[in-house]
Amino acid sequence: MSRIYLSPPDLSESDHAAVAAALASNWVAPVGPELEAFEAEACALSKRTAGLAVNSGTAALHLALKVLGIGKGDLVLCPSFTFAASANPIVYCGAVPVFIGSEPRTWNMDPEALREAFEALAGEGKKPKAVIVVQLYGQCADMTAIEKVCAEYAVPLIEDAAEALGASYQGRPAGSFGAFSFFSFNGNKIITTSGGGMLLSDAVEALEAARSLSMQAREPVIHYEHRKIGYNYRMSNVLAALGRSQLADLARRICMRKAHFEAYKQELDTLPGVEFMPIVEPDAVNYWLTCLTIDSSESKADAASVIKALEAADIEARPLWKPLHLQPVFQACRYYGSGIEEKLFFDGLCLPSGSGLTEEERGKVTAKVRSSLE
Repeated sequence: MSRIYLSPPDLSESDHAAVAAALASNWVAPVGPELEAFEAEACALSKRTAGLAVNSGTAALHLALKVLGIGKGDLVLCPSFTFAASANPIVYCGAVPVFIGSEPRTWNMDPEALREAFEALAGEGKKPKAVIVVQLYGQCADMTAIEKVCAEYAVPLIEDAAEALGASYQGRPAGSFGAFSFFSFNGNKIITTSGGGMLLSDAVEALEAARSLSMQAREPVIHYEHRKIGYNYRMSNVLAALGRSQLADLARRICMRKAHFEAYKQELDTLPGVEFMPIVEPDAVNYWLTCLTIDSSESKADAASVIKALEAADIEARPLWKPLHLQPVFQACRYYGSGIEEKLFFDGLCLPSGSGLTEEERGKVTAKVRSSLE
């Protein structure tokens, strides 16, 4: 039996043709017409004014922080329940992450914990320089409340929409929030450019400053002149061609992943102790991964044993994110929250959810989960 992966790349003949055409054009360097078109199409999708295609979502976040002037000793508020790449660029800048807990309604950043952090820091005479909000597993956070808190304290917001391409919140697309936002096109995301990301903003001058930094901060003169330290973060024209082809197929990919979520839920939701990730607006989520929790006090197995049983059947499943405030590398950082993300980590798992997953493969996953829990 071939291995069933969690969220593998889904490549079509159109994708192959798009890359072949880019290669045939000889635009293989990190400039070219596909790159510009990809940026324009990402802006249109997210209703942003300006976009910058880079080699990872991490690079996009790093550039956003640099343009916002984040530096040594500055405090940046960030969710705890997310991948480390949402916090690592804070440290790249010499700044300090302050972690915010989750709320149960979406598993995303808790606006009340965010307010608590602001109030506690204000009591010490400290003001954060930025807030990063993550749209977790393809579902948006309570952006109305989060934007309100950030506005009250006059602190810029960065939207980490790495997992949320195609999602929305109250009619606004993911990627449209904050001073900056960004997507990831890593190999496991809903669309991929092999590796890659897109930084977005309505502030054109700020975006152009990020563009300069992404190209080694070279001054616009004929010789190589540098007044700032820059980075080699630009996406290549070839990968942008792949991104454009995949972006054109986004609606189908969301439809397929939603179908997987609904099928898993129908088959497994009635099992003792099983609860699926709560969905607030079913038509506003991109269903990047199907996530669920297993309460071992009600079930004969726990999440870890189910993951182990799936692995024995050559099926890839993963735990939910380990909270960053529990990670050894961030053990000295502050945390504000109720701790529900700790329980989500211990009880949760992600099931295979790729848009190329077949019904037969999904059936094998479902059967193995059922046999582990019944």
